[in-house]
Amino acid sequence: MRALRILLILVVVLGGLFVLADRLAVHFAEGEAADKLKTTEGLATTPDVSIKGFPFLTQLAGGSLDDVEVGMKDYEADTGTNGGTIRIDDLKADMKGVEFSGDYSSATATTASGTASIAYDELLKTAKSEETRVAPGLTAKVIGLSDGGGGKIKVTVEATVLGVKLKEPVSVLSTVAVEGDTVRVHADSLPDFRGVTAAENEVRTVTDFQQKIEGLPGGIQLDRVQAGKNGVEITVKGSNVRLAG
Repeated sequence: MRALRILLILVVVLGGLFVLADRLAVHFAEGEAADKLKTTEGLATTPDVSIKGFPFLTQLAGGSLDDVEVGMKDYEADTGTNGGTIRIDDLKADMKGVEFSGDYSSATATTASGTASIAYDELLKTAKSEETRVAPGLTAKVIGLSDGGGGKIKVTVEATVLGVKLKEPVSVLSTVAVEGDTVRVHADSLPDFRGVTAAENEVRTVTDFQQKIEGLPGGIQLDRVQAGKNGVEITVKGSNVRLAG
């Protein structure tokens, strides 16, 4: 019985040491992966990297990780125009089946899915924010974007009629959608310029706008988008996503 107790104690101690070694190894690997990703993507801040699954050491020995979560703050995505960028406030991606090279210089995820958000004040930079002629004696510009409820964006427009600015801005609810690498905002109806009529296509040069978003990490792509409380909320997805190398 004494020998059995000693054996059980040794098993518990060795098991505890293995768990400790495993957790220390995964913590070190997360830090190294975060630094590598920061360099690869040219990020201003170090991303959060969390390697899921236990034990980590057996996954490492097999050359593949089951599940890796990555979080980035204030990611500057390309807009495809004159070197412009748009700030993505919070980009999170869950990478599945991450395989890496023997020297750890490269890593590729079989699939990836996640979320991102773009604040309304950032998206507003894309809208027509300068006075635009939409009819004889009528000019307009977008001065604000906000949550319109029901997954819609409220687009607020300031108008000037015969040189006199309307006392109150007008607004419309708009649908936001993703087409390829582009976020599009389309007014559900035309704003009422206090009885002043204008051609629909001219009005939509102000109310409707689009924003291309390119160069997301590892080649992940836009999937769906909807209006949220503080900005547009985007889901992203990808396959064979390169995390490094």
